[in-house]
Amino acid sequence: MARFNYSRIVGRISRLGLIGIFGFAMACAETPGAKSPNAAGAANAMMPNASANVGAARPIGISDAPSGGQGSSRPKLNPQAAQQYQAGMQAFQAGTLDVAEGLFEKTIELDSKAYQAYYSLGVIRERKNNSSGALSAYAKAIAIVPDYEPAIVAYGVLTAKDGNMDEAEQYLNGRLAKLEKSAAVTTAMAEVKSLRGESGAAQKLAQEALKINPDYRPAMVALARDHYRNRRLDLALYALQGILDGYGPENPPRDKDNPEALLLRALIHKERNERAAAMEDFHHALELRPDLVEARVHLAGYLLESGNAVDAAPQLEWALRYDRDNILARLNLGDAYRLLGKTSEAKQQLEWVAAKDPKLPQVQYSLGLLYLFSDSIPGVTPKDAAGKAIASFEEYKRLKPRSTAGQSDDSEELITAAKSKKAVIESQEEEAAAAKTQAAAAKAGTPPAAAGDSKATTPGGGTTATTPTTPAKPNGGQQ
Repeated sequence: MARFNYSRIVGRISRLGLIGIFGFAMACAETPGAKSPNAAGAANAMMPNASANVGAARPIGISDAPSGGQGSSRPKLNPQAAQQYQAGMQAFQAGTLDVAEGLFEKTIELDSKAYQAYYSLGVIRERKNNSSGALSAYAKAIAIVPDYEPAIVAYGVLTAKDGNMDEAEQYLNGRLAKLEKSAAVTTAMAEVKSLRGESGAAQKLAQEALKINPDYRPAMVALARDHYRNRRLDLALYALQGILDGYGPENPPRDKDNPEALLLRALIHKERNERAAAMEDFHHALELRPDLVEARVHLAGYLLESGNAVDAAPQLEWALRYDRDNILARLNLGDAYRLLGKTSEAKQQLEWVAAKDPKLPQVQYSLGLLYLFSDSIPGVTPKDAAGKAIASFEEYKRLKPRSTAGQSDDSEELITAAKSKKAVIESQEEEAAAAKTQAAAAKAGTPPAAAGDSKATTPGGGTTATTPTTPAKPNGGQQ
């Protein structure tokens, strides 16, 4: 059965186009008892143990420790607020973002100085594509703790991601004027420069961040990410080697379990058709950061290409917990459900994608496959399904980009198959209708007359006059 090669379209419909920034937009929480992140700024976050250390809860997605030295004093959560905050972290880890959002809001009700709850609330809202709500929450965290780097960085980079590059640079420069020794804010500025295509400035700023804090891992990843964006894949891999593998006994890996670095390396392996290496890094990254949507979507794509919809579907369902508007995840999930025989669910996912992005050719291809190969679709007759398959494949042909060398396109074959299927169904319907007519006539005891006969045999063996049959004019002509 035909399936679309989804690896061709990742860049077309990935929500961010590249992996998340540092980790604050890819919020995570470790399971209780897991090893806490390096205090110098690892992009992971720990699940706080509120009962043992009330008020010391860390935020989602990034280390709470100042990246350039001693920070200002910070208010501690009261016991009731800390309990709600930890429950919110657990809800996030389970992928129930609505529940987590409510718990962080409850935390703030119980403690108006809960700066880390404001930050985590911003992360949830950013995940739900509520940029204005996220920026508002980040701003409130900063109002409570003016040098709170996670919220400053998140505010600046989200502003840039929303397309307001000048505003983002102005904001981050203003913060840097007050926090000269902030490796985090300097790295955020490097990220914004990279997003603008100013690679030289991005590399310089990331190096400056490492001068401030030689062990600041997000700056190391930012260097590799900028190389990746600018197609310097060998340089990106060299930078990632220093983070993940090291350069020998005298230069051990700086952070061998860095999930963002693993994800970035996996993307490079995927681009180079190094499937086994890519899948290994995707798996490792997800073990460390279950919320890494991009890793799950790419891994599921590999599974789908091998026909393993059973394992692909859960990966995609989990990805949508953290990014419910991810078009590629829903497109792949629709195909996975089709392969699993869940036609109603497949139709729902694919129609959502078609409504969200009507000009996306791949969703028309997937809809065509659904209508052509499914045994039954609720509310759709077999003949209508064949017709919808033809229409979907025709729309795919209209929307798809011009084929390039080495890329096959089986849409014409599929259209022919759909037309043949429709013709067979129509022939079967005509035969069934004729058989039904004959059965009704036989039941009434009056066999139908042959076309053109002027008489019909009566039950008693005689004849009776009938209305002459007029043959149809060819090509629909008139009498």
